[in-house]
Amino acid sequence: MQDIYIVGVGMTPFGRHLDRSLRDLAADATRRALADAGLAQAELQSAVFANSVQGHAEGQHSIRGEIALRSMGIGGIPVINVENACASAATALNVAVSQLRAGEVEVALALGAEKMFSRDRDIMMRAFDGGWDVASPEENRARLVALGEGVEVPPGTTSERSYSVFMDVYAAFARFHMKTFGTTQRQIAAVAAKNHWHSQFNPMSQYRQPMTVDEVLAGAPITWPLTAPMCSPVSDGAAAAVLVSEAGMKRLGLSRDRAVRVLASVLQSGSDRSPEDYRDHLVARAAARAWERAGVGPADVSVAEVHDATAVGEIVQIEALGLCPFGDGGPMSERGETTLGGRIPVNPSGGLESRGHPVGATGLAQIFELVTQLRGQAGERQVEGARIALAENGGGLHGIEEAIAAVTILGR
Repeated sequence: MQDIYIVGVGMTPFGRHLDRSLRDLAADATRRALADAGLAQAELQSAVFANSVQGHAEGQHSIRGEIALRSMGIGGIPVINVENACASAATALNVAVSQLRAGEVEVALALGAEKMFSRDRDIMMRAFDGGWDVASPEENRARLVALGEGVEVPPGTTSERSYSVFMDVYAAFARFHMKTFGTTQRQIAAVAAKNHWHSQFNPMSQYRQPMTVDEVLAGAPITWPLTAPMCSPVSDGAAAAVLVSEAGMKRLGLSRDRAVRVLASVLQSGSDRSPEDYRDHLVARAAARAWERAGVGPADVSVAEVHDATAVGEIVQIEALGLCPFGDGGPMSERGETTLGGRIPVNPSGGLESRGHPVGATGLAQIFELVTQLRGQAGERQVEGARIALAENGGGLHGIEEAIAAVTILGR
């Protein structure tokens, strides 16, 4: 199979953009990516558009990508719409890579865009309701409650305000992890504090205020053990990548000096495993396939971006990816090994908790960060000597784990 390169990346600042439309954000990220690649939009031969919320929020279904792209003057090419919960953007990247590897096209755009902020709080909070099996909500909740059985929840640690159902999902994951491995709330807070500290160096981040572990613990409760600073915010934003095949690189005369090679792009759905079979987590399965395909292993990774929709998510994922043994994610984070300057910096962008989480754009925001790191252009958050980069992007809930996960490995 021919090599595939990311030659351009672009993203908007993440945050509250009530005055900007979805297509405006999408056009902004696309133009930045094309400018970064040094290519005109006429060179694009295919586009994969990721979005998860617009149908719920605006009633726009079916042809979201065609509408967004045509509004910026991109038409006459194949457009594929991708909706895969919070892993939508990483799925768009995977589809674009597959097209290029198959030789169907030589230049492809992967684009994720999301408008989640609304003046109607109910619309915002209900955006996530379809991310699990809507035919069995009570069964879903019962499975989550069972994960945390035996863990005492202190009184007064659940918010009286409405919040995403996925905070209950992650709280259940956290309680199971605490029960199984002895993980502490303070270790979870250490992850959040680290990510908020990283985000002060990222001009694209929604939040740029560093926080201490004690400040994270003192944050408003969401659902125990999670406080507000441990959880990703509601966000608007877009991110994009321009990918080119080996044949396209030669035809267009593109230099490899700034190009980043896609070593592996893997999608994995979950299984009906028991909670105790955590070594069979869907991310662990995806990672095993990705390591084999890329020809590298966890010890080779310089920097990682993982799906920390809450801080405990980062702990679960660094274990499943093999960056540390199962059960050591909390202690490893508390020891500072995942901080800039540590053994394996994780989420130098600030992660979903602080950079922000416009769900249909998140996976490509991770790619933006890792390409920037591999080029050595990340400024104060630069990981010195970064050569191999890892991204994990998950979405939805099915059973007792995410419904879908994407693992991407990049290299210089």
